[in-house]
Amino acid sequence: MKHKKICAALMAAMIGIGTMAASPASEAASREEIAKISVNKQGTNFKYWNKDAASYKALTGYVKDITDKRSKNFIPVEDRIAVFDVDGTLACETAPFCFDFMMFIHRALDDSNYTASAQDRENAEAVKNAIYNHKMTNDVRRKHCLSNASVFAGMTPAEYADYTKNYFNTPVEGFTNLKVGEIFYLPMVEVVSYLRANDFKIFLVSGAEREYTRILAEVLAVDSDNIIGTDYSYVAENQGDKDGMDYVYKVTDKLVRGDFVSKNINTNKVNLIAREIGKQPILAFGNSSGDYSMFNYTSTNPKYKTKIFALLCDDIEREFGKTSSAEKMKKAADENGWIAVSMKNDFKTIYGDNVARVDQ
Repeated sequence: MKHKKICAALMAAMIGIGTMAASPASEAASREEIAKISVNKQGTNFKYWNKDAASYKALTGYVKDITDKRSKNFIPVEDRIAVFDVDGTLACETAPFCFDFMMFIHRALDDSNYTASAQDRENAEAVKNAIYNHKMTNDVRRKHCLSNASVFAGMTPAEYADYTKNYFNTPVEGFTNLKVGEIFYLPMVEVVSYLRANDFKIFLVSGAEREYTRILAEVLAVDSDNIIGTDYSYVAENQGDKDGMDYVYKVTDKLVRGDFVSKNINTNKVNLIAREIGKQPILAFGNSSGDYSMFNYTSTNPKYKTKIFALLCDDIEREFGKTSSAEKMKKAADENGWIAVSMKNDFKTIYGDNVARVDQ
């Protein structure tokens, strides 16, 4: 009898262990797990899309068409260029806003190891108020850019990378089990993988700071020189007021962050695509009016069949969507022949089933 009780206890323990192992994790997909998301060339193993969605069918149908050498729409590998906006297209920008903005606010107002100037603190408060009152304007964006340059000025690239990666551990406001470094939309990570499997060259064309975006997107296996964003200058540590044409970089110098250069939205996106890629894209993904210029430039490629995909921020249960903005984007998509992607209906999940929206 005693032997039977011991066996029963062991069996119960093993069942318990098995149940724990089978139960879902309590956190979002880690950066390591995001990096492992892989879709094959045929697109048969998408996991996170509703495969009945018109947007999914439009994407896979387009890729199959232009990669088929027998098709009149075949596009050679060297011209398969896809451009993606980042915030709101590949990653969260609604909790409560783009995270390079939020990292700036943290640096200027909340970092106990740093004291910002009075002007930078004033600008940070203006940016914070605009975000939480939903009144972001280009004037506020300019304040962000100028003071963002100031609060990170003098950092080496390595020091800025370390600061950014440390910030990635910050919990995302308004969600359970989600950190800043994990904010990618899993269905869109699949799209990047699928296009890479079909020999597309992927460029991220973001309104966020270029170096920040490079660090955030390391998990997407997008080459660092294929990332375009808002730019800040670099200068030699001992350069002082001398122009870079006159100053000779010394072996004793360090390269450090300098001033604000340009904000990568609207026509600035087209300008940088033309300068840095040197070819017109055939495929574009975005989510806001700041991407319209990129959409229009892509759609007017004179040589090839193109497709434009516009994400709608229409999910108000799993995300902080905004119905009025989604309706506006849907209207623009319908008028221009772009493919609307409903986050609410077309995505099986956004960040994974273990992440939930809570009241902000």
